[in-house]
Amino acid sequence: MVRVAVSRPARPEGVRVKICGLTRPEHVAWAAGAGTSYLGFVFFPKSSRNVTAETARGLALEAPAGIAKVALLVDADDAAIGAILERVPLDMLQLHGHETPERVAEVRARFGLPVMKAVGVAEAADLDALPDYEAVADQILLDAKAPKGAALPGGNGLAFDWRLIAGRVWSKPWMLAGGLRPDTVAEAIRLTGAHQVDVSSGVESAPGVKDEALIRAFIAAARG
Repeated sequence: MVRVAVSRPARPEGVRVKICGLTRPEHVAWAAGAGTSYLGFVFFPKSSRNVTAETARGLALEAPAGIAKVALLVDADDAAIGAILERVPLDMLQLHGHETPERVAEVRARFGLPVMKAVGVAEAADLDALPDYEAVADQILLDAKAPKGAALPGGNGLAFDWRLIAGRVWSKPWMLAGGLRPDTVAEAIRLTGAHQVDVSSGVESAPGVKDEALIRAFIAAARG
């Protein structure tokens, strides 16, 4: 893998940003250089952002110290998770499928890494599951629920009604995702009070192809 030089500015206090779906060394360099707090690697074959463990290892090794490296997994079994962790130096597991609270607790205990559980939201009733997940996960990610029949559980460029979570009190750190873009992220933060945001398609020029200018614009808007 060709190494890409990374210059890392001091990360300002405030909103933490996760750039997800990184597939190339330059994506890591751009995200790190812009001051991201998390780098996300997708391990889901149906996604245009899917990477192999070998590719993810090279990308993770490009990351400067201090940035959390996150694996996005969808209903992965223990063997699949173990195979990834054997190759890739990771700091967190993001469970983005239909994992139950029991499964979240099991993964956390078995692999010894912090776990972020993604919960899809389309209406108020979808928030009912949150207390059970907050009890077992280290962090919660609120994403737009995928449309019925969608191939992907996330990364569809869709947003949910942010007013559904306005004023909510959380027992664990949480992250807002779903259709965020440079021109919408500031309003999303204002309405929800989010201290962490996640973006994938909103900083791409094409599916799976990150755009440096969009990454910089997104992080600047999130922290502005």
